[in-house]
Parts: sequence; structure tokens; C-alpha cells
Amino acid sequence: MNLISRSACALVIGLFCGLPLLAEDGKLTREEKVLGDRKKVLADGYWIYNGFEEGVQKAKETGKPLLVVLRCIPCEECVKLDEEIMEKDPVLRPLLDQYVRVRIVGTNGLDLNLFQYDYDQSFAVFLMNADKTIYGRFGTRSHRTDWTSDVSIEGLAKALDGGLKLHANYPRNKSYFVGKQGDKPLFASPEKFPSLKDKYTDTLNYEGDVVKSCIHCHQIGDAQKEFFRNRGKAIPDEYLFPYPHPKAIGMIIDPSEMNTLKEVTSGSIAETAGLKAGDRVFALNGQVVLSIADIQWVLHHAKDQDVVQADIVRDGSHVMKSIELPEGWRQQDDLAWRVGAWPMRGMILGGMKLEMASPEQRERAGVTDPEKMALHVRSVGRYGKHALAKNTGFREDDILVGFDGRDDLIRETDVLAYGAQNCMPGKKVKIDFIRGNKPMSLTLNMQN
Repeated sequence: MNLISRSACALVIGLFCGLPLLAEDGKLTREEKVLGDRKKVLADGYWIYNGFEEGVQKAKETGKPLLVVLRCIPCEECVKLDEEIMEKDPVLRPLLDQYVRVRIVGTNGLDLNLFQYDYDQSFAVFLMNADKTIYGRFGTRSHRTDWTSDVSIEGLAKALDGGLKLHANYPRNKSYFVGKQGDKPLFASPEKFPSLKDKYTDTLNYEGDVVKSCIHCHQIGDAQKEFFRNRGKAIPDEYLFPYPHPKAIGMIIDPSEMNTLKEVTSGSIAETAGLKAGDRVFALNGQVVLSIADIQWVLHHAKDQDVVQADIVRDGSHVMKSIELPEGWRQQDDLAWRVGAWPMRGMILGGMKLEMASPEQRERAGVTDPEKMALHVRSVGRYGKHALAKNTGFREDDILVGFDGRDDLIRETDVLAYGAQNCMPGKKVKIDFIRGNKPMSLTLNMQN
């Protein structure tokens, strides 16, 4: 990556948006955390607080890169990449010092034409020029609490350094970034979505209840799905399975590197394409790659039967590989870890949370064929639309073996995806299950 420059400007956005935290004895409330964080950031002066345009202007004036962290509350699952930790890291700190650093709190008023990312993430990064050309993205996860297989301080440092180098060659290398700007969003900013517009404004209310006034990252993804669902339409794959993780096609990326394959899954799409462990993914479809998130961006915009052209560095030489994406490839990804799976469980499962039955549970239920559905009801909701399954008669430890006549929906993800695209609100769906060793059936009403 000797393509690079420090004459332009890069932007990094880290999104730390978590679910509401309950106050506990001896712990700060969420409100106290948000206000305390604001006070600390303003007092330290290392970050510009809630001033993206101010940061852009300062970056233009100084010629320095711009680092923007968007975070609605200190997220206790994301502390490995908290700004305070980044500031103290001996490798990251010198890189941060080269950026104009901005903290933005909440997504209220966020420009969704520019800031398009996986809204179920709690940490995401954009590397940008001051003219808002996107160089690259950083930040991903494929588990609710385990980050170590996806991101690291080392990987972030290399992405930041790579962004600075890309910077040095801009605009001579502008062709690498043509595909990194997304299409026009459903709505220009979060508070304009129908499900959010009567609850939120484009600013936070620091004079009142600041926590309740904040639109969390995941609420954007929820609002996207609700936009289709509440109109009786199937939710498109790109909203059900946004930003597919590379491992869904067999690419296991080393989190301590930018773009290096640690492993290629046997029998996977990636192996079929000829990718190997140790390959460095320089570019996909002509877009330079700085991290897993850049790979996800390309996959997010790929359709069934598309061919992604991969520029791979192997043994010091560039080789081209064609990654052919078959029908249904995107649905190999997992939905269960996502915050956005929670409202979908209300829509499709009446509040049930499912997991794949253990071998012992399958045996007790009499489901011996591994290609047949056997999903254990881990929990049943008790409130609002999430109480529907309980009120209908479903119980914890039931084993679901059929959904709307299908017995091949092996994962909870498969049930949610099938229901979101085939079972519209108001439809009554027959669900077959085993309770103890007794076969039973109930009809569940699909919800908005």
C-alpha cells in the first residue's frame, strides 16, 4: 500500500450503541454515564464533542485526517476499543494524534446518505477524505459479546495507518473508492423513518431525558425492516442479512491484520474460488480493502449469482480470483446474535427465542435426521407482542419440528428469514412441536 498521502483527510467513525442498561446498586445509571462521558470529553479537549462539521472544517484547514467516534453510551461490551483505551495504546496514540478527533453522540440527524454501515454493530469505522470520499471501513462482529475473532487494536492500527497511506496518493488513486459510497437510503436520516418520526427529533435533549431522546444504531436497522413489514411486504435480503460476514462464504480474516486470510473453510464458496490461507485481499470489485468491514461492504451490495472479482496478493504477486455467489448465499450468514433479531422474534415467533436442539433433545423428540428441523424453545417472552407465543400456549423446552409446513428450517435464523419473507402480518401459521414425547400443533398469528 504505497498508494497514499497525508494531504487529504480521513474519517473514522466508531459506533458504540448498546441496548438500555438497568441501574444497579453501586453503579452509574445510563443517564449518569452519558452526561459523565460528555463532561469528561469536553474537559479533556482531545476530542471535538458532537461537532462533525466543525471537525471537517478543522481537517480542511490543517490538512490532518478526521477521526469521528459516534457513541450513544459507553458500551460495556465494547471497552476493548473504547477511546480512552485507544488513547493510551502506544501504537494507536501516535496515529490518533495525526487525526482531528470528533465524538458524535447518538444517530439523531445522522446523514444516512453518507454514513451507511451495519446498524447492528457497536463499533464501526469510516476512513474518509475531507470531500467525503470514503477510503475504507473498520469494525465488525459476529457474536453479541465476543469481539476477539473479528476486531483488535492491532487490526485497527493497521487500518488507520493504511488509511493515512491511501490519503497520501489521493486523488490519483480515486478510482479505488468509486464503489464505497452507497445508494440513496430509504430515508435521509433516522428520525424520518415512519416508526421513529413521532418519537424522536434530529437532536438530543440534554435539558431533559437525554437517554430517551437518543436513537440507537440498531433502531435504524429495526426501522428499515419495519418499513417493509408494516406495509405487508417481504423484507428484502439486504435488510434481513445486511453486511454478510466473510465467514459466511468461507473467508476467515485474521483480526490482527487488515485483510489477510487466516483460514479458508473447506468446501466453501471461497475455497471454490481458489482462495487460500495467507492470501491478502488487496481489492474486491476494484475497491481497496483495509479490513473485514470493507469486505462486508462489497458483499452487502452483491446479489445472488453475482461474481466478485478479487485482487489477491499471494507470495508477493497480484493474482485475480472470481468469487461466484450462488443462489441463497447470503442466507448462510447468522441473524441470531444481532440486536435486530429481537423485534423479529416478536414478528415471526411471538417472542420465542430458539436454539438448535442438542443431540439428546433431538433423540427425545424422535428427530433423527440431521436435515430435519429440531429447534429448542430456550425462552418465551412475557410482555407485549413478545408474550403472544406464551399466551398462545407455547412453553420453554418445546421442540419445534415444523413451521408453516416446512421441516427444513434448521436454524432460528432460517425460521426468522422464512417468516419475514413469506408470512405477512395477520397470517396464521401452524407450528408443529414436541412437548416431552408428545407431538402437538398450535397456530400462531404473525405480527407487525
